[in-house]
Amino acid sequence: MSDVNKVVLAYSGGLDTSVIVRWLQETYGCEVVTFTADIGQGEEVEPARAKAEALGVKEIYIDDLREEFVRDFVFPMFRANALYEGEYRLGTSIARPLIAKRLIEIANETGADAISHGATGKGNDQVRFELGAYALKPGIQVIAPWREWDLNSRESLMAYCEKHNIPVDFSSKKKKSPYSMDANLLHISYEGGVLEDPWAGAEEDMWRWSVSPEAAPDVPTVIELDYERGDIVAIDGERLSPATVLERLNKIGGANGIGRDDLVENRYVGMKSRGCYETPGGTIMLKAHRAIESLTLDREVAHLKDELMPRYAEIIYNGYWWSPERQMLQTAIDQSQAHVNGKVRLKLYKGNVIVEGRQSADSLFDESVATFEEDAGAYNQADAEGFIKLNALRMRIAANKGRKLL
Repeated sequence: MSDVNKVVLAYSGGLDTSVIVRWLQETYGCEVVTFTADIGQGEEVEPARAKAEALGVKEIYIDDLREEFVRDFVFPMFRANALYEGEYRLGTSIARPLIAKRLIEIANETGADAISHGATGKGNDQVRFELGAYALKPGIQVIAPWREWDLNSRESLMAYCEKHNIPVDFSSKKKKSPYSMDANLLHISYEGGVLEDPWAGAEEDMWRWSVSPEAAPDVPTVIELDYERGDIVAIDGERLSPATVLERLNKIGGANGIGRDDLVENRYVGMKSRGCYETPGGTIMLKAHRAIESLTLDREVAHLKDELMPRYAEIIYNGYWWSPERQMLQTAIDQSQAHVNGKVRLKLYKGNVIVEGRQSADSLFDESVATFEEDAGAYNQADAEGFIKLNALRMRIAANKGRKLL
């Protein structure tokens, strides 16, 4: 059917991607290489090996990418304080460029002609995977089965399994969640089911990582985070790797009812989508990072970062992590973090992240200038009169020319 001899598939080991393995073999007559990424989804990934072997796959990649994910993708994004549409912490979006990168690396290692993924034609992930792949290997072929086949329901996928002797005990005998879920070290997302009605509230038993704020402890948890160049390097004085930092914050935050979000967002493909997200560690990180920046960043740098942030977040959400514009913005953001060092103390209580203190050897907070007490001449209040008059000059001129506002 085509000139595709070998294809690398992003393989979860679930129903959809197991069908895709056989469908690629049958439809394209090609060899399939499977790639399963451990990015902290909380499920055992090694069983994917046996499932791939049962489907006749000879080259199987199962990679632990947790440290790379947090170090090279999550942490750089949080240096920007990125929020899409003011709320979404981009948990799914930031994982896709890493998966795309590894797909291309494996394609190069194995001499594959194409890559493939299980993203549907309605979602953002197809865009994110493919934009990344094309940026890293312009001539790569991409096979997106959901845009080609007519297997558009779980029932049709199961029927395909029966017809083609695909073992499905791992997908059919387990109780299936009513939600479409995606998890990694940064978050877990929920879509579909009752959530397709924006008026319907999320069911309490849906949430996996966090207790409800009402059920959280009545005594707050206090933690201290150490920052170096904008990244958390220690919790309560214990130095930790990036992935371990996020794992620890997820547990602490989830136990205190932190990180639940219920959003309606605008997908890049054009539709609105309602989803719920649990991002306990990320919620803590965002609050703490802004706290340490409030001490250490110059005012205009901080304000410029805030102006750039929505654009940076949109770039990631839409799948342009590997674009020159993201790289340009990242360079500026990373440069701004040179003096973002110090410590933040937080109180976590029933869904709230409360900043209790911040300190830094690089602090720009000058108590002798800011004090309401005697400042020994550190600040001459009389200087403010000329400052105000100069800033008012253009408005005074306009008013004198008859441009009245009232």
